[in-house]
Amino acid sequence: MNTVNDTADRILARAADAPHGRHAEIIVHEGPLRQSLLALTAGTELEEHNSPPAASLYLLRGAVRVTGETTVDIGAGELHALTHHRHAVTALEDSVFLLTTVTGIEGTGSHTDPPSA
Repeated sequence: MNTVNDTADRILARAADAPHGRHAEIIVHEGPLRQSLLALTAGTELEEHNSPPAASLYLLRGAVRVTGETTVDIGAGELHALTHHRHAVTALEDSVFLLTTVTGIEGTGSHTDPPSA
């Protein structure tokens, strides 16, 4: 059985070998809930992107900067709720984080709402 730390080691090694310095794997996918492990090498940026209806970032190792409406630096062991605004993530050092997202919330016009007639 692989632990989260085993997976973190593996994806960080893959990120180091990747041309863009990043690698991600979904580890939980249940309905609208997604939990992914992402590894970024130092200096790698996830360019500005839209946020899902709900998301959090738990940094297992390293340090990252989240920029958007505000800027926050996150260190290993810290949990941060992501805003509903566009944001980017930059690795200040080799980093691995658990990204938890809810891709749809019924009644909010998000991904799980049925199409209107």
